[in-house]
Amino acid sequence: MTTNTNTAATDATTGIAAAEAARTRLDFAKAAPKVFRAIIGFDAAAREGLDPALVELIQIRASHLNHCAYCLHMHTNDARKAGESEDRLHMVAVWREARHFFTPKEQAALALTEAVTLVADGGVPGTVYAEAAAHFEEQELAHVLALILTINTWNRVALATGKVAGTDERKG
Repeated sequence: MTTNTNTAATDATTGIAAAEAARTRLDFAKAAPKVFRAIIGFDAAAREGLDPALVELIQIRASHLNHCAYCLHMHTNDARKAGESEDRLHMVAVWREARHFFTPKEQAALALTEAVTLVADGGVPGTVYAEAAAHFEEQELAHVLALILTINTWNRVALATGKVAGTDERKG
């Protein structure tokens, strides 16, 4: 059994390396460094004062909705490193059916994440916004909204530039 697990891990690593080598799209950070640094600054400012577990849940849910495997891989790993449970990570995509895994505050943030991420499908319903506003003070709500905006931006950068899931180009 260990051999199969090791073989699968080796195959995945080899596949990731091959996919990254085949990538032909631009390196956004090198092509537009000022823009890239501005997004990093926006992201850092958005996170200020937010619970790190909530930050990862928001980023994971938006990445699910945007089909961004690169960011989903990165943020599920970050969540694990921060102590998030496998059970909760597996339930993020179906949080409405597994509400007992998440606090009411987290549920409000996940609902707002969905509404903002899918804004073209009907805007941000008043009920979703009101529920979030009931769980977050104004400044915290602004940071949650900013975080949702940044992860959607990162998802679009990763998807447009063909980032490969399993690679993580962040330093440190």
